[in-house]
Amino acid sequence: MSKPKILLACDFTDRFKHLLSERYTLVGPLSSSSPEALPPEAGEVRALVTKGGLATSRGMIDALPALGVVAFFGTGYEGIDLAAAGERKLVVTHSPGANASSVADFAMGLVLASARNILGADRFVRAGQWRGNSLVSLPAVPGLTGTKLGIFGFGAIGRKVALRAAGFEMEIGYHNRSRKPDIGHAYFESLTALAEWSDILVVAARADASTYHIVDGAILNALGRNGHVVNVARGSLVDSEALAAALEEGRIAGAALDVVENEPDVPARLLAAPNLILSPHIAFASHSARDAQEDMVLANLDAFFRGDLAVLNTVPQARQD
Repeated sequence: MSKPKILLACDFTDRFKHLLSERYTLVGPLSSSSPEALPPEAGEVRALVTKGGLATSRGMIDALPALGVVAFFGTGYEGIDLAAAGERKLVVTHSPGANASSVADFAMGLVLASARNILGADRFVRAGQWRGNSLVSLPAVPGLTGTKLGIFGFGAIGRKVALRAAGFEMEIGYHNRSRKPDIGHAYFESLTALAEWSDILVVAARADASTYHIVDGAILNALGRNGHVVNVARGSLVDSEALAAALEEGRIAGAALDVVENEPDVPARLLAAPNLILSPHIAFASHSARDAQEDMVLANLDAFFRGDLAVLNTVPQARQD
């Protein structure tokens, strides 16, 4: 019996491709998300393996007549046209929680780097400015102990950020679509209220139409001139122009972004903004998280082709996290 054909929307690790090729016939990876990039074998493809941030448009779905499942590597699935997938009765899966620890680790690294001016200190030393006999060569900044950390989005990543922040003796609050009954941290009914309370705001919410540019000028103003914002969710949640303006005008103290809208293209204004740390969407990229995500995608595909749909990590149409 021939192995089912699966299409790779982008390139993946050698480990993952090896595991997939043991069970399936691989097609791709594609050079772009356009249907025009599809190879001749596209008509026989039963599964599409893609990642958050890539577009899976109606045109792409229509160009794959044998498609039965779209398997996302990662938690985010905002790139897929869910309406088109629903009309085709496609199964859509993702890998929730597999990278939560890795992303939370990186989020805390960005919190430290931004709030404690670690990159500025590095530049200061490299520029030969560490001179004299003063007690402190750079201006002192607030420590993390007792600092108010606001977490926007209290899913798997938000919970793990809170666990790590507790180790730094931070005060923790959160805003979510609903209160978590098992969580003792302060709950805020609105993002504005959370930002007003917070010294540091970590963005860990899901990207969808309701969260597009939700961190805008008003939220940044509520955070205040001593506040920091850290985004490890998706770039679409933060209004880049509003953030650049807030940094330029000193209306917030700093920011750290692992994600930007329309990545990998970073707006020139953000690149020039002061007190901004940028990284290339790598919060998830630890060996353990990558392997766990690959294994979950593989398990989802195997379950689909076995017909065991009950065990799939399917994408819900609406979420509470």
